[in-house]
Amino acid sequence: MLLFDQIKKLATEYAAETIVSRRYLHANPELSYKEFNTAKFIAEKLRNFGLHPVEGVATTGVVVVIEGKNPTKKTVALRADIDALPIQETNEVEYKSKNPGVMHACGHDVHTASLLGTAKILCQLKDHFEGTIKLIFQPGEEKNPGGASLMIKEGVLQNPSPSSILGQHVMPLIPAGKVGFREGMYMASSDEIYLTVIGKGGHGAAPELTVDPVVIAAHIIVALQQIISRKASPKQPTVLTFGKIIANGATNIIPDEVKIAGTFRALNEQWREEGLQKIKTMAEGMATSMGATCQVKISRGYPYLENNPALTKRIRKSAEEYLGKENVVDLDLTLGSEDFAYYSHQIPASFYRLGTRNEAKGITSYVHTPSFDIDEEALQVGPGLMAWLALKELMEI
Repeated sequence: MLLFDQIKKLATEYAAETIVSRRYLHANPELSYKEFNTAKFIAEKLRNFGLHPVEGVATTGVVVVIEGKNPTKKTVALRADIDALPIQETNEVEYKSKNPGVMHACGHDVHTASLLGTAKILCQLKDHFEGTIKLIFQPGEEKNPGGASLMIKEGVLQNPSPSSILGQHVMPLIPAGKVGFREGMYMASSDEIYLTVIGKGGHGAAPELTVDPVVIAAHIIVALQQIISRKASPKQPTVLTFGKIIANGATNIIPDEVKIAGTFRALNEQWREEGLQKIKTMAEGMATSMGATCQVKISRGYPYLENNPALTKRIRKSAEEYLGKENVVDLDLTLGSEDFAYYSHQIPASFYRLGTRNEAKGITSYVHTPSFDIDEEALQVGPGLMAWLALKELMEI
């Protein structure tokens, strides 16, 4: 039986087990860098496959290698993220989250279960391929500084060193059964902006005796948008959004300070640095001009994510072989961010999307929402596809 046919057969055979794993993970989500039980579950599964996982990488990460014949010939890495989000789930399903306020609302349960399915397929085929597949189950994708950066510091891209790395992520805008690819620039950098405007509080009826940080904060928020509209090139996609403002006064109380939090996204590292400096300079300068001060804290997040063109072209072709050309679609550029980007700055990398949408079943919610769910038909596709992409990459000279 051809390798292609073996993968298809095993993917179908193991699909039910993959769905069971996904439902267990969905019902038992854990937040970033606290995925202790998730990591134990992953390691136990891998040991049951006959593998020898390394646990505790970057606290809760798990890494394992699957060696074929001539294992030193070439190594390809596959990555799944394992953390959940601080969201209260509203879905009424049998696998609903058991942990109040914590939910797999970004599909990391799908990524993890899918990669476990890939691992089981590859274990059955290790006498049929040359080289090594390194599986990376990564913590903390949802929280700075990003688990990918920590795993890289702890040597996940060494011993053995992969020639390339692939990442798979759910996409609720694409129907289940389809996958999406994009060559080159794909996702934005992401930095968190924290501003504290400090004035002088007092009675709302006597504003002349105060330095009103609420009014000053309002001016700063509006003015900072000029950095996007007048300082960034119109040819350079960029976003500055403030989503949190805390002014702890009252109808007749002007507070001493206002706290503001937001995000800055860019697709160019030089502009990223310039933009962040302009935000700091403008916020501080405007506060000073109005008699207040502004403390600016920037939490550095992920860099932009670039899909290696040659690698992405190859795996897209392999996906078309596996699924049919009609089931492979183009992805648009996005200002979303992903810490998989760190890998893309180290070795050739490609981050593709697994369709999970099914309008007939009412499965249409976007990621990071309390009603997010997937059509589990996607798990008939994900594990086998990733196994096929990895083995085709091992064959690439």
